[in-house]
Order: sequence, then C-alpha cells, then structure tokens
Amino acid sequence: MNYLAHLHLGGQRPEELLGSLYGDFVKGRLQGQYSLAIESAIQLHRSIDVFTDAHPLVDQSLSRFTQTRRRYAGIVLDVFFDHCLARDWSHYAEGPLERFTTDFYKVLKSQPQLPKRLATIAPHMAANDWLGSYRDFGVLEQVFKGIARRLSHPQELTGAMQDLRTLYEPLSEDFRAFYPQLQAFAEKEKRIQPQ
Repeated sequence: MNYLAHLHLGGQRPEELLGSLYGDFVKGRLQGQYSLAIESAIQLHRSIDVFTDAHPLVDQSLSRFTQTRRRYAGIVLDVFFDHCLARDWSHYAEGPLERFTTDFYKVLKSQPQLPKRLATIAPHMAANDWLGSYRDFGVLEQVFKGIARRLSHPQELTGAMQDLRTLYEPLSEDFRAFYPQLQAFAEKEKRIQPQ
C-alpha cells in the first residue's frame, strides 16, 4: 500500500495520521523517539505491509505483470492501488477525499519536526495535492518518473504505465476484492495496539 491507503487505514487523529505516513520514512526499532500514538501507528503501518505482502490476492496481482518488470511490480501495484482508492473513495470512506486530504495536509504542516526525507517532500506533497491527484490515472506516470529517479535500475519502470493500461480492469477487480479485507485487518490491529 502507498501513502493514501496507509493514511486512510491508520486512524484519523493527528498522531495516527503522522505515524501512518512516518512508516515509510522511519526504519529500525522504535525506541521512544516518538509519542506512543505515533509509534503505534508506525507499527500498524508495518503490520499492514506484512499482511499485504503475504496476501494471495496481492500475489495474484503481482503475477499479472510482465517478467521484465516483476522486480518493481510491488511499487507499481502500491501506487495503482492508491489510484483505485482515490478513484473509488466514497466506497471505502466517509466524507469527500478533498476534505480528508486537506485535513491531513494541515496536520502535516503543523508538525514542526518531520523525519528528514519526509521534511523534504512534505511541502511538495501538500502544494501539489499528491494524495488527491492519484484519482487521475494519468498522474501515475509522473509518480513513476519520480520513483524511478531513486532506483538503481530506473529503466525497469519504463513500461509501468503500459502494463497498467493493459491490466487496468483485472487489477481494479483485485483491489475491490482485497481492500475490504485489508480494512478489516487494520481495524482489528488498531483495537489491539497500545494508544
């Protein structure tokens, strides 16, 4: 799952939102450098990733990609699933996506100290509405170009959009089958996490 899904699944209180995003930027053991609520949200983020990576529907989705891009198919799928969530937001969330993203950007802007790499991208994320822009399938091409700049073999993402155009409907079906299961998992995990 990518940023939007983690934010949606992690809880709506400010510290839950922050921790849900920090999960992509904070590595290693959590040793009290953040509040308990933020660290719980980071742990939830990690649990969601483990659940997702081991799920048969995700494996089915990954098997649909061409062999040449299989190495980075997980990245492509994460981004595409965020597109599906943004596109079909009203099926999975209460309230409009615009309100959700606006509220989240306010939380992000109010945080005086963010993890280093997140601090670099946060202003761009808010100014360009990264989360809301995922609704537009065409935006994913720019997302993949940005990701490719950070990869050791960026050329392997070159055909990602063509793969997604070809696989749009079957991958959308996979998402529709998978995401409610992921929501149920996240809700169960939140009930057992320390707050």
